[in-house]
Amino acid sequence: MEVFKQITANNITLKEYPFWKELAMEAYLIENEEILKLDKQNFNDVTILDAEIALRQGRKAGDGRIDILAKYSGEYLGIVEIKLNEINDLSLRQLEDYLIQKDQILTIDQNYWTESIKPKWVGVLVGSDISNDLREKLSQGYEYNGIPIAGMTIKRFRSLTNEIYVISDTYFRFKYLSKDYSKFIFKGQEYNKGRLVNAVLKSYVEQNPTITFAELKTKFPDKVQGSFGVFSTKDNAEEIFQRWGHKRHYIKPEEEIKLSDETIATCTQWNPDNIKQFLHQSNILGLKIEIK
Repeated sequence: MEVFKQITANNITLKEYPFWKELAMEAYLIENEEILKLDKQNFNDVTILDAEIALRQGRKAGDGRIDILAKYSGEYLGIVEIKLNEINDLSLRQLEDYLIQKDQILTIDQNYWTESIKPKWVGVLVGSDISNDLREKLSQGYEYNGIPIAGMTIKRFRSLTNEIYVISDTYFRFKYLSKDYSKFIFKGQEYNKGRLVNAVLKSYVEQNPTITFAELKTKFPDKVQGSFGVFSTKDNAEEIFQRWGHKRHYIKPEEEIKLSDETIATCTQWNPDNIKQFLHQSNILGLKIEIK
């Protein structure tokens, strides 16, 4: 049976435009890494680190190859398995095989993980469709040996004027606890770790509009975050991105913060250890932050 699908949105007719190969879907994700966001807390700030990583004994039948390795903030590494068509229990078992051998990844390239704490892990399955059984399993909150697993479907469409539209659905339920330090309320708004830091510094600078770069460093010293500091100059943050190919700071125009003598970018690399240091420092400065 041949199935014809089309979507109409705002009087724009869209026809299904599927990816022809898994590598095409992989390339699209690499160029649009934000699609791999899984929620608004720990898995919101995503950076793709590498692709097509060979893994010895990655499958029960032999060696394997990881499609994509992603980093979520300064806390999680994610193994992403891509299927051109449906993701199902067979896809899940393949991903679980890779997760068994996950520690190999840290020996392949030391730049994958430079944090002071060990990484936590998350598995992500991506396909154009998902089986009913897998959808139900992941939506209820599925873990493999304590590692949370997410599923994502991606469908691509093309308009009559050759504009491309992509629709994604994520199936993921992470069981958050207060000790995760993952949800914060600041001035009535909810934030994850990295976004909280950005919002707090923006607020502090608004309250102190003449503050300089050096003065702000005394209020939020580098040791609070660790290797990258709470913030850096925008130029340095962009240079780090160009040198490593991985963002370590919020560098979009709407994310930058202007001081009296410099423009800065806040760090994205936060985990439960260093965010506690930031909360302590913010409390000293009289900035009220609620842990949700």
